[in-house]
Amino acid sequence: MKLISFLHAGRPGWGVLRGTEVVVLTPVWPDVIAALAAGPEQIAQAAQAPGLSCIALAHLQWLPPVPAPRKILCVGLNYGRHVQEAGRELPAHPSLFPRFADSVVGHREAVWKPRASDKFDYEGELVVVIGRGGRHIAAADALSHVAGYTCMAENSVRDFQKHNAQVTPGKNFERSGAIGPWLVTADEIGDPARLQVISRLNGEVMQHGDVSDLIFPIPELIAYISAFTPLSTGDLIATGTPEGVGASRKPPRFLAAGDRLEVEIPGIGTLSNIVADEPAAQPGDAHG
Repeated sequence: MKLISFLHAGRPGWGVLRGTEVVVLTPVWPDVIAALAAGPEQIAQAAQAPGLSCIALAHLQWLPPVPAPRKILCVGLNYGRHVQEAGRELPAHPSLFPRFADSVVGHREAVWKPRASDKFDYEGELVVVIGRGGRHIAAADALSHVAGYTCMAENSVRDFQKHNAQVTPGKNFERSGAIGPWLVTADEIGDPARLQVISRLNGEVMQHGDVSDLIFPIPELIAYISAFTPLSTGDLIATGTPEGVGASRKPPRFLAAGDRLEVEIPGIGTLSNIVADEPAAQPGDAHG
């Protein structure tokens, strides 16, 4: 199944993709997190009930598949060739940092090139969506805790990322990333190691990596993360970006207004976003 979160007539909702329409399940569960807690079998059964409303995709504004996760945890330097192009040594443990929910938008929404930097870089990634939460999850059991997968343009503001040893500022500019277009349930994917991550900038392939090349595979990431923090239904784990980022190219290739960035993961879908300049400050933006 493909699960979609959206705005329609200014109101949030979610549902199951059926052709070019969404079967709206908001009356059954208020949001996708509540539905994931019930489980994919219950979602599939509910989507077959008579009398449910359907909305054409063309009439929706796309939201990230999980609009308000409790946690978004991202893994840095998790593809070997990306570590090499960054001039770093292979890590002994996963490098983790948080992203905030307001730093990402949905499919077909504009991502913002920050006013504060001209070093806005692209990063395509596979995202794991947690279904069954837990703590101290064993790697051998980890995939049973996965609800599904989606695409992410994780993106980085490189100069802010390198201001100090903590990369968090460069990863959390407002609307700098995107997630979507939908969540594909784990039963349709099987082994995620068979997936590929492809990033295109204005139609040109910039990144093409195999998830099988992860330094820390998905089960190990879930085990490591759940060793220090409880994972909850709807939490997101961005698994890292392949080589080919703009900062490592000669000359560097950073994002500019008008660029189209696509992140494709065959078997999941293609996330597409236009880059726009961050709007000028408006009265009331500053808070004292």
